[in-house]
Amino acid sequence: MNVTEKQEAVRMKRAAVILISGFLLFSGLSHAEAAGTTAKRFDKATKTCRIITYQDIRDGYKLFENSCKSCHYRGNKKHARFLYSESKVRKGWDRVFSSRYTRCAKNGSWNKLTTEQLAVINDYLFESAADTVGPYAKPVGKLG
Repeated sequence: MNVTEKQEAVRMKRAAVILISGFLLFSGLSHAEAAGTTAKRFDKATKTCRIITYQDIRDGYKLFENSCKSCHYRGNKKHARFLYSESKVRKGWDRVFSSRYTRCAKNGSWNKLTTEQLAVINDYLFESAADTVGPYAKPVGKLG
């Protein structure tokens, strides 16, 4: 093996190490994001402390999209106000779910969902509320 071949072999080994390291780093970060972070919040509706997991947020998003957004979309004919997760701050979403003062709670729409489903929707909205992003974001205590 001449000098050029040795240099090429060293470069190939370095490239392989960098590629494998990058893959391991990326897969480790995405796994940690998906499974590792949890937060907590006091749920006034159930009077309990809820541990919010990544799965709760995903389930809450799906429930919000399938249940709430079936009426609360732009241009709806039901005169339901357009809603998205950043429509309210955390305290606002908690107030909606604890006092159930909204028209959809009064007309029976919420009765189609269980208490746990409503709590999971509130978890999702709490984690993605208007005051969770930007310079005035308020961090939630992380566990673990």
